[in-house]
Amino acid sequence: MYQQVLDPLLGSLGWSALASALPLVVLFALLGIVRMTAWKASLLALAVALLVAVVVYPMPAGQALLSATLGAAFGFFPILWIVINALWIYNMTVTTGDFDVLQRSFARVSRDRRIQAVIIAFCFGALLEALAGFGTPVAITTVMLLSLGFRPLTAAVVSLVANTAPVAYGALASPMVTLASVTGLPLSELGAMTGRQTPVLALIVPIVLVGIIDGMRGVRQTLPATLMCGTTFAVAQFVASNYISVPLTDIIAALLAAGTTVLLLRVWTPRGIDADDADDADSAAAAPGAMSAGDDRGAVLRAYAPYGIIIAVFVAAQIKPIAAALDSVTVAFDWPGLDIRGPGGQALSLVEFEFDWLASAGSLLLIAGLLSILAIGIRPRTALSRYLGTYVQLTWPIVTVMSVLAIAYVMNASGQTATLGNWLAATGGLFALLSPILGWLGVAVTGSDTSSNSLFGALQVTAANKAGLDPVLMAAANSSGGVLGKMVSPQNLAIAAGAVGMAGREGDIFRRVLPWSLLFLLLMCALVFLQSTPVLSWTVV
Repeated sequence: MYQQVLDPLLGSLGWSALASALPLVVLFALLGIVRMTAWKASLLALAVALLVAVVVYPMPAGQALLSATLGAAFGFFPILWIVINALWIYNMTVTTGDFDVLQRSFARVSRDRRIQAVIIAFCFGALLEALAGFGTPVAITTVMLLSLGFRPLTAAVVSLVANTAPVAYGALASPMVTLASVTGLPLSELGAMTGRQTPVLALIVPIVLVGIIDGMRGVRQTLPATLMCGTTFAVAQFVASNYISVPLTDIIAALLAAGTTVLLLRVWTPRGIDADDADDADSAAAAPGAMSAGDDRGAVLRAYAPYGIIIAVFVAAQIKPIAAALDSVTVAFDWPGLDIRGPGGQALSLVEFEFDWLASAGSLLLIAGLLSILAIGIRPRTALSRYLGTYVQLTWPIVTVMSVLAIAYVMNASGQTATLGNWLAATGGLFALLSPILGWLGVAVTGSDTSSNSLFGALQVTAANKAGLDPVLMAAANSSGGVLGKMVSPQNLAIAAGAVGMAGREGDIFRRVLPWSLLFLLLMCALVFLQSTPVLSWTVV
């Protein structure tokens, strides 16, 4: 048995926090400065996390290693299980040619590849986030952009940056449900408060995406469409989260944003479309060939069928009798040999592993994939070959994700994460300014807003009560700040890199997305701080 100690180094929380930050510093330095491949960097950072746990913290080596195996297992299931099955569906559609039809269908909405990127990465990605989350939007939208002619690096960066505003309500609001569970605060209030923060991001993300693709010229030329998309999503996210349904927030926002943007494009065409630019993979104009091929209605329906099946399967899985049946076979158990206690001696739930082999998002995607075999008419043997090939395609991302989650679990079990959190919480009234950073840190390490909320949600409430701040505001800030760590999380970098054939070059992607992550985080910190003061206190639930 191991009982956590939060200030093991010289009895000082500050010195202990510096030591506990070493695994994160090593990980990001190796990725961003040394430019080491993600799987190597994550394995070295894991070694540092284990060393800190055993040498600095009084954690037995056996308990540290067991916590690493639990994290690795969680990295594969449910996280990688989702990505593998999502990419398998995509790979099947590529084999049958249905993805080419889908690409031409998106091209018909607008010949402008900048607009296509906004609709795919932001709107369609938000819909995928709402239904599945956990890396699925990045995995699918990245390869969709790649197939439209974007360079691999640009496709990865655009998909990662787009996967921000919807994340707090991802997987049918799993982060919100988790946050409510660990804090004891009402789900409706947490969802409503988050819906008064993340819409600010939604307003600007579509504009930023175009800026990444085509600079300020592109921003000016597409501004009506990006403003329409971002404003619609922001308003819908606010209204849905506050007055309709927290779990359905992103589904409503994504569909309305896509619909209003498409309607605008029927009466307005962005400037800057020039066929001479078609040879440039990141030009504003789509290649003329994308418009020339005609597809009958049956072919178009077949191309959209897998995604329609995904939506239908996930919606059906939320129906109470079906959800109960799926959950009835879930197996939950304490990880063998792992016994971790909190500083007060209480048993911690982090030693539990939940094997929801039928109800998990990855399993639902597998079911959708099996149904898609019939819908797109691919031979079962070919589908099996594509499935095995997906594992080969994701070999190194699999190693990376499992290693990163092992780091997270070692840090959580040893108390390193709690030490960092308590050190930040000791800032008193300034905690409102730093609160989103805790969420960002949690997601940057785990790749999941759900995991970040489970790590820091209760801590945010405790710190808020000590500092005289609103606990609902601080808890929501954890989730809202966390969404901005998604794009720099090594596991999501690995997913994006693996999807576009850039495995080993995660550091290149990291350097492109880090400035946007930090800029958005600064904006969120300022917003939350102002909400804690009379300036914007009227926006607090």
